[in-house]
Amino acid sequence: MARFVYKGRSRKGAEKGKITADTKRAALAKLQQNHIRVTEIIELEETILTRDLTLGNPVKLDHLVIFLRQFSVLLQAGVPVASATSILAKQTESKALKKALISIESELREGRPFSEAASRQQNIFEALFINMLRAGEAMGNLDETFNDLANHYERQYRTRQKVMSALTYPIAVGFIAVLVVTFLLIAVVPSFVKMFADFGGELPAITVFVINASEWTQSYWLLVILFLILFGAGMGLLRRNEKTKYYADYALMKMPVFGSLIQKAALARLTRTLSSLFSNSVPILQAMEMVEEVVGNDVIARVIAQSRQALEKGESLTKPMKQHWAFPPLVSNMIAIGEETGSLDAMLSKVADFYEQEVEAVTDRLKALIEPLMIVFLAGIVGIIVAAIMVPMFEIFNTIQ
Repeated sequence: MARFVYKGRSRKGAEKGKITADTKRAALAKLQQNHIRVTEIIELEETILTRDLTLGNPVKLDHLVIFLRQFSVLLQAGVPVASATSILAKQTESKALKKALISIESELREGRPFSEAASRQQNIFEALFINMLRAGEAMGNLDETFNDLANHYERQYRTRQKVMSALTYPIAVGFIAVLVVTFLLIAVVPSFVKMFADFGGELPAITVFVINASEWTQSYWLLVILFLILFGAGMGLLRRNEKTKYYADYALMKMPVFGSLIQKAALARLTRTLSSLFSNSVPILQAMEMVEEVVGNDVIARVIAQSRQALEKGESLTKPMKQHWAFPPLVSNMIAIGEETGSLDAMLSKVADFYEQEVEAVTDRLKALIEPLMIVFLAGIVGIIVAAIMVPMFEIFNTIQ
């Protein structure tokens, strides 16, 4: 919702104040219903106190895919663009998308094209989306363009979900392991320490180790929690800071086991985006510039920037790619063939298909491998603590007998 300040006249005389509405037109309609003839109305700029605080795009990718798919169906059924926008604004579950669509509908009814109206909602619709819409409007196949966008974002969503599921599982199990071990060291182990002290005797090395760990945990558990929070926040800041994001992405791609998965997901996103742009007649230099912004990985983005600069000099697109470790020979060679044959969009689509299948296969293998390893890891830690308690207990029972 936007806020407006207005001046006008009513039967009582001069009027001024503030009003909240989705659009300027809606605000004027409300004031007219209150019998106020508006002479001036200005939209107030959002401040940190009035705008919604969101990190990244406030619209979930699955909500965007549903919207695009439904929009394409409505256009194919002959529903006018403005009416289709109004219908979907009423039924979308995303509040941010609903607000954007209401604003777009207002501009559509004023005669502006959808791409121009969407370009004013850059926090929701990225450059790829807007430029593909412009191409679709120019060619008169907006319904096909929305369908292509739905396919593009749906593939992107599936790839992202696969990567997230592979990364989330070990993190979740590790977090549970930390909680279980912390509980045992703080609540369970200390109750046995006094009993062992009363019976005296020399304790096994494993028991001494666990008792020391328990005492350390009781003294510093708050510091451990604080360190984990600061570590998580620090990693988040590194990923959002333009100066350090490159090094964070570099470290992630070089990470054992998961680095290859992250690299393949980034390449799938890169090639799929470029293929979508080229197939919709977006100029190659403009497409490369847009991909730099949406690829989501600074290591890949820098190489794309170098490739764009090579194109501007009349050199091959693939020259910087062949010289960089992040681009396997398959990618650079397929793109080179596409350049030579004039079928760059088709070649990029084949590369994207390959890496999307690779991401799916790798995540399935990782999940199958990680699950038993994490169970064994958790059981091993708990087993060490149990053994540290049980071994001296057996010795005590033998002494009593």
